[in-house]
Amino acid sequence: MAVRKYKDKVVVKQRMLVIFGVLFVLFFAMVIRLFYIMITKSEEYKNIANEQWTSEVKISAKRGRILDKNGTELAISGNVYRIDLDLNALRKEWENKDSKKTIQNEQETADNLATALGMNVADIIKIFDKTLPNGNKMGSANLKRRVQDADAAKVRALNIQGVLISGDTQRYYVDGNLLSQTLGHTNIDGDGLTGLEKQYDKVLSGTPGVRYVEADNQGLNYTISKFTKPSDGKDLITTIDEAIQLICEKQANQALKDTKAKAVTVIAMDPKTGEVLALVNKPDYNPNDPWAGNLTSDQLQKEWRNRAVSDTFEPGSVFKVVTATAAMQENKVTPADRFDCLGSLKVANRVIHCWKTTGHGSEDFLDILKNSCNVGFMTLGARLGADTLNQYIAKFGFGQKTGIDLPGEAVGIIKKKNVSATDLATISFGQTDTVSCIQYLAGFNVIANNGKWVEPHLMKSIVQYDDSDKLIYKKDFAPVGDRQAIDPTVAKTLSGYLEQVVENGGGRNAFIDGYHIAGKTGTAQKIDPVNGGYAAQKYISSFAGMAPANDPKITLFVSIDEPDPSNYYAGQITAPVAKRIFNDIFNYLALKVDASSEDIAKSMLRNIIIPEVRGKTKNEAVDILKKAGLTSEIDATAAGDNIVDMNPKPGYTAKEGDKIILYSGTQAVSNNIIIVPDLTGYGNEKVNEILTSIGLKAEFIGDGIVSEQSIPSGEQISKGSSITVRMTTLGD
Repeated sequence: MAVRKYKDKVVVKQRMLVIFGVLFVLFFAMVIRLFYIMITKSEEYKNIANEQWTSEVKISAKRGRILDKNGTELAISGNVYRIDLDLNALRKEWENKDSKKTIQNEQETADNLATALGMNVADIIKIFDKTLPNGNKMGSANLKRRVQDADAAKVRALNIQGVLISGDTQRYYVDGNLLSQTLGHTNIDGDGLTGLEKQYDKVLSGTPGVRYVEADNQGLNYTISKFTKPSDGKDLITTIDEAIQLICEKQANQALKDTKAKAVTVIAMDPKTGEVLALVNKPDYNPNDPWAGNLTSDQLQKEWRNRAVSDTFEPGSVFKVVTATAAMQENKVTPADRFDCLGSLKVANRVIHCWKTTGHGSEDFLDILKNSCNVGFMTLGARLGADTLNQYIAKFGFGQKTGIDLPGEAVGIIKKKNVSATDLATISFGQTDTVSCIQYLAGFNVIANNGKWVEPHLMKSIVQYDDSDKLIYKKDFAPVGDRQAIDPTVAKTLSGYLEQVVENGGGRNAFIDGYHIAGKTGTAQKIDPVNGGYAAQKYISSFAGMAPANDPKITLFVSIDEPDPSNYYAGQITAPVAKRIFNDIFNYLALKVDASSEDIAKSMLRNIIIPEVRGKTKNEAVDILKKAGLTSEIDATAAGDNIVDMNPKPGYTAKEGDKIILYSGTQAVSNNIIIVPDLTGYGNEKVNEILTSIGLKAEFIGDGIVSEQSIPSGEQISKGSSITVRMTTLGD
């Protein structure tokens, strides 16, 4: 009996141990499970729960303004709305069978929202059906951004549970295309994509706010559980002067049209501070609608690209200011030195031509600048040597970024190693090496700024104001790269020489009486990027200038890319553009000049070659002169209806509006004297047009533009005579 009781106790004990063991295992498993749920999967389940009963809506900060230096708004953010969806609440609403609901199902919701917002119904349903990466349906989604007040009111009137309306901002560019590649634009979320918008995105964007919305267990009633106010972005005050920008834009548009060019770039700067006062790229685009036109990605990037900063080119003769500076400072030239240009120079085993293939003859240092003589500059290059010339190229900032506050700045290519004698010769007059427009003007400013290189920039200051319009933050531009590049005396002397280039040299079409403009033209062939070498009939025509020459307030660079190949010479097409810009800027700034307003106005008038009207009737002659832009007066003392003589004679260069005296009579034309015009820089078509209008004939030698004519301008010859013109494809 005792044994049985003992066995029963053992069995009970064993059973209890088994039960206890099972319970312990179950408890341990439960602990592990709870640990897994509460610790390992906590974040995931928390997110799922939040998806079910809370919605997070980001509230965009108001993006800071972009202003010109005078406070004129260039880019601003306007108040609009965004429409967000609490998809969990919407699904609850659709599951509710109450017949009194405003919205009955998914399709009806999509139809109503599409009507209110002008959206596609299918696109809205796709948003309703969006899923998370794990396959679960999303709890919230954005329906539409940048909604105008009228459309937001339509959505509000629908009174749909789960459709949330909150404030948003939209970027507006006040003047449309004005300054488009420089200002850049933003994407739908307000992030800067190009230009200043990208460069200063962190400054302008501010910090977005957040609103957390909680729903009840039915997913219908909402309370705001947390709200973080957005912090608006700071304002960017630029160096741009909108008035000067408009002047440059107007002339760039006209130049693009007149020259039938691929592109036109204009930059105006203050040479003392490096402030960019205007920066124009034509063609441009509308940053308010940057994706217009169904363009490809490559086409869009090309349209948005700031060519003044990101594109490089061989500068041609505008580069000669660097070679001249180096030769002057290194005492490799004096004003009295003579240079004999026979039209070419043999360097090593290669004959390199001057742009005037018959040569300029004997010249002094000022002459080779005025005539833009390649032979003269090749001679200077040889005197300097490659190492010394490259030192000055670096002093002018070429081959390195300027540091301008715009994205995508190009470095350019400077040949520094294995520079052959022929390389040195071509580099000295502007071939082989490449620069960007902004690089070049920053370098040219060295001459205008007493030898000091200053960093070009667009930021003037960054500011922020509180709600009471009190200034609470300001940061001014602080240059980091300014340096004394060359001797101030050399810079001053060279600016005087460059004034002579404009007054009676290759840049004379930029001359304005009393303004003392100093400058240099350049006409360079373009590199063929596919086949190498130079592309046929593709040129870049440039002009760099400063005014007033003795104390420059403005520097200007004008570049015309691929103008009509029948008329591409910079002295003929680019210098006049700079002339008009300088005149308008001087008028705007009311700068002091030392000429009368009448003389200034006269120098701004177009030069017109007087056409032949002798032998025409009075009415015909008056009409021809009027169409040419000239006025006329008929000598009243003479009888007859035909014009027998005129003064000045055909071929003479007059100013627009000048009066031509006509003599009528019954006899035959009294004389056949023609004044030979200056044909330099014109193509075949223009030469034929000019000579035909004055009764002369042309005989052409070669192709390109006129580099020499057999009878000098100003000579008197008989009507019907022929003039032989030598053409060249080389730039100056």
